[in-house]
Amino acid sequence: MSFSPLIDDLIESLRCLPGVGRKSAQRMALHILERNREGGAVLAQSINRALDKVGRCEQCRTHSEIPVCRMCTRPDRDLLTLCIVETPADILAIEQGAGFKGLYFVLMGHLSPMDGIGPNELGLDLLVSRLKEEQITEVVIATNPTIEGDATAHFIHQLIRQQLDTPAVNVTRIAHGVPIGGELEFVDGGTLAHAFAGRKSYT
Repeated sequence: MSFSPLIDDLIESLRCLPGVGRKSAQRMALHILERNREGGAVLAQSINRALDKVGRCEQCRTHSEIPVCRMCTRPDRDLLTLCIVETPADILAIEQGAGFKGLYFVLMGHLSPMDGIGPNELGLDLLVSRLKEEQITEVVIATNPTIEGDATAHFIHQLIRQQLDTPAVNVTRIAHGVPIGGELEFVDGGTLAHAFAGRKSYT
């Protein structure tokens, strides 16, 4: 069974969301049309505003509607420590449970040559520039403990060692407690705190 073209378009549009299949999208669409048209209009406006105004922070590359995000400009952050993560969602997970007080750099993914994602797409040139310009003494690599995340972490470690003239930057990797193959945004706060406390230096 199919609905009218406009309803079918709405259902298909909702399927772009993660974890939303045909039936879930159909329930959402019908709920909006039958019971909450006002809420649907607000949702549509919010999506349009976000798509139009939200870009990337010039320093850490996370989502931001201002040139430098609020996290990067907070006076209470530790300017000597930089944590590298794959996604903005990872920042939220770390902030909620790891007790980390430094700054962040968001890759917006991981190395994946098959998908055309290389160092340039991850902003690693900007990362190297930050490390050369700022007085950072420790880089915490907190990519996901997956095959791709580990490969990305190793590449970043080698890049830092090749590009920086000084060994003053200690490069560490979060360790204990994070399950192999897991993703940081789904790890509980206590586990993340243990992982940051047990981070190890690259040799």
